[in-house]
Amino acid sequence: MFKPEEKVKIIDEYKIHETDTGSVDVQIALLTEEIKRLLEHFKTHKKDLHSKRGLLKMVAKRRKLLKVLSKEDEKRHSALVKKLGL
Repeated sequence: MFKPEEKVKIIDEYKIHETDTGSVDVQIALLTEEIKRLLEHFKTHKKDLHSKRGLLKMVAKRRKLLKVLSKEDEKRHSALVKKLGL
C-alpha cells in the first residue's frame, strides 16, 4: 500500500487535468507502482502465494486498462507506456 504522500505524487505526475484522480492514465500508473513493489517483495518472500494471486489480478487489470486506453487514444497510450517503461 502507498503512503498518502506517495499516491498524491504519482497522481500529480500522471493526471490529465487539474481535478483528475481516477483517469485511466492515473490508474495504470498506480497499478504499475504497486506491481513494482510486489515484485521487490517476492525477492525475499518467494513462497507468498496469496500476494502472488493479488499480483496476477493487478497485472490483468493493468492489461485491460492499457487496452482501453489504446482504443481511446493511441498517442496517450504510447506516451504512457514509454514513460512507465512497459
